[in-house]
Amino acid sequence: MYKRMLVPLDGSAMAEAALVYAKELAARLDLDVVLIHVHDRQESELLPIHQAYVEHMAETLMQQSAKVKERMGIRRRRQRTQVRAQTTAGYPPEEILRCADENEVDFILMTTHGRSGVQRWIMGSVADKVLRASKVPVWLVRAGFPEEIPYDKWPSRTFLVALDGSELAESTLPHVKMLAKQADAERVGVVLLMVCEPLVIPPVPMPESPSDWGKLVEEHIAYSKQAAEDYLAKVGRRLADAGVKVASAVLEGEPADEIIKYTDENPFTIIVMATHGRSGLSRWAYGSVVDKILSGASRSVFLVRAPSTDGGPWLPPLVWSIRNLPPI
Repeated sequence: MYKRMLVPLDGSAMAEAALVYAKELAARLDLDVVLIHVHDRQESELLPIHQAYVEHMAETLMQQSAKVKERMGIRRRRQRTQVRAQTTAGYPPEEILRCADENEVDFILMTTHGRSGVQRWIMGSVADKVLRASKVPVWLVRAGFPEEIPYDKWPSRTFLVALDGSELAESTLPHVKMLAKQADAERVGVVLLMVCEPLVIPPVPMPESPSDWGKLVEEHIAYSKQAAEDYLAKVGRRLADAGVKVASAVLEGEPADEIIKYTDENPFTIIVMATHGRSGLSRWAYGSVVDKILSGASRSVFLVRAPSTDGGPWLPPLVWSIRNLPPI
């Protein structure tokens, strides 16, 4: 059960786009919220201004969340969402991760852009380093698209869960269950998605003719699609037994391209996936499917860092060592 989320702010309208998600999630999932504002150590004389800003945003978020509960008739253990304002000086990724750890948050909600637009919080900078080192899931909001409908105006919500048949990819499922069990759950659905990639490496021995090769490709796709449908049906039953409204889709092509295309055609969608997949680090790690989706998708992405296959820690012993992570 989720109890608390962390929302980093830097004073920009871009970063504040996450608050539209935060007010809805806080109300629908009955969550407390921690807002953190990280400023430069050389700006110590501006600390009162930074503190006033984040406290104002915290009060505004509490009021907005209360209005969501009132609008939806939500009656839960508390009538008022608790929002804590925190200001600190330092290196943003370090302080965000430190705050997440100290406050035992269940996930981090942030935008991929911040104060200076593309140059500051785009992947490869703050959001990227938080994502690569976070022990908890990171929900990345894509802000700045003129045609985008605000999250609180969505008529429905679909969590698109990208799977590849591995246990690592399935590490998203417990989170999907919690995200789907929101107030007004009839407007929340889950689509399990699997992409079958075409056969591109000829078998040994080679087919005798091009027609034999074409037949082999067709047989491969047919077999892959059937296996994917059987697998998704099995996973879907597990979610349905937990009370989640679930559907499935099997597509053919390059995984990242097909996932992006699906969300373009189904606009009120949040992509949910693990940062590792079928072959561990080599397949769905950064630089592959996840990286392409983060770069090309216009929808928000909820990313779960799958447990390490070697039993090692998720986070480096010293959280500030992420400063040395190279950009993607």
